[in-house]
Amino acid sequence: MGVLKSIAAGLYGLGVGFRNWLYDMKLLKSEHFDIPIVCVGNIAVGGTGKTPAVEFLLRRLSGEYRIAVLSRGYRRRSKGYIEVSVGDSFLRVGDEPKQIKRKFPDVVVVVCERRVEGIRRIQEEHPEVNLIIMDDGFQHRSLSPKVNIILSDYSLPPYQNKLLPAGTLRDSPSQLYRAEFLLITKTPKSMSPIERNIAQKELKPSPYQSIFFTDVRQCTPKPIFSDVAPEQIPSGAKVVAMAGIANPDKFFDSLADRYDVVERLGYSDHHIYKVREVRQIDELVAKYGPNVVVLTTEKDGVKLTSRKHIPERLQRALYVMPIELNFRDGDSLIFIDKLKTELNNKKL
Repeated sequence: MGVLKSIAAGLYGLGVGFRNWLYDMKLLKSEHFDIPIVCVGNIAVGGTGKTPAVEFLLRRLSGEYRIAVLSRGYRRRSKGYIEVSVGDSFLRVGDEPKQIKRKFPDVVVVVCERRVEGIRRIQEEHPEVNLIIMDDGFQHRSLSPKVNIILSDYSLPPYQNKLLPAGTLRDSPSQLYRAEFLLITKTPKSMSPIERNIAQKELKPSPYQSIFFTDVRQCTPKPIFSDVAPEQIPSGAKVVAMAGIANPDKFFDSLADRYDVVERLGYSDHHIYKVREVRQIDELVAKYGPNVVVLTTEKDGVKLTSRKHIPERLQRALYVMPIELNFRDGDSLIFIDKLKTELNNKKL
């Protein structure tokens, strides 16, 4: 199986490399737009933290720009251009776009698998928008963003990884040259200067690239059904940790540092909860009694908001754990200043 994966990865690499060569040689054209586009992307599949990064940008830039967010809407059951509303089903628009819209209801959030078409429609229908944040899309070279922000998981540097399916890379690490910013995500709480230098060198940055070290900060848990559940998790409560994300163990471990985690329920990324699974979760609540809560991610939470599918007992126990991107050493101000400089000075 390992040999077959290596062969498949080699063939995949040839295809990806040839396509990138065509764009690098200008044989395939990238479209430029007269509106600045910030792409938040990665070169590996799995959770590197793109959505917290997008939300960070929204919090920091919304006061100065009229922003629209453009996403593919991964695993949605619809096609084409859709402007997301707060009440949309995640099945129609995708879980992450719905999460962003619920947290930032005044921001234009759009899903469209054809990024160029999505940007054109945003310009036509929202002329007031003067900045587009593209959630994912680094590999969509049919358009040329003004700024590329690439996220890389600290635990698996790109040059130590392999192309799909032998590894998790969907693009060659050599393509990192196209990014202005490299964010190393999910860094450990304690990082020595030597570890920091090693992580930085492993990305093989160019002189024009800025590297920042980040992690995520857990905020105060919130009930999904605030009218029937206490505003805060009761003191001493037992926790059933649940997540349908890439690498859920990191989420579980972080909760175990703060709570008495009695069960861990891990599902695949972007998991859609079936009726029988909801029933099993409700049975766990019954098993551990009234002093238990089910704590999950915000991405999972948007898929558990329908009262008709959630038993009353479970409604009283369901909480989400909001997270925020955190820049190490207070570097967020430096990052934002450099980003604004790129937005203001770099040619379109």
